[in-house]
Amino acid sequence: MSSAVEIHDGSAWTPVCAYDDLIPGRGVAVLSAGGRQVAVFRDRAGALYAVDNRDPFSGAFVISRGILGSRGQAPTVVSPMYKQAFDLRDGRCLDEDTAPDGAPAALRVWPVRSTAAAPATASPTHERTGGHR
Repeated sequence: MSSAVEIHDGSAWTPVCAYDDLIPGRGVAVLSAGGRQVAVFRDRAGALYAVDNRDPFSGAFVISRGILGSRGQAPTVVSPMYKQAFDLRDGRCLDEDTAPDGAPAALRVWPVRSTAAAPATASPTHERTGGHR
């Protein structure tokens, strides 16, 4: 049985991908139930992180393509655009306090978890024909 990765949008948990589909050290872009782009990461130790995918400095939806690393004890993602580092625990930028538009330089942090997925069940058609759904 594989596990599912879920993010919480403030009202409910939403499955976004399979845990095994996340490559350690890499990110993926997923959509929240409300349609917001979220960058989900699995580090090499297996920990999960989820932050907004929009880079507050460039406005591009690229954080999921960033490089994971650390500064001291802080797990980080470095934006591929202008190379600012963001703390994955609280979303704040470790290089600058404000974005070019004057807003705080931070990414929204999304609660994320891995849960055991329900076992897949075959549909009656699948059982009869042996084909794929």
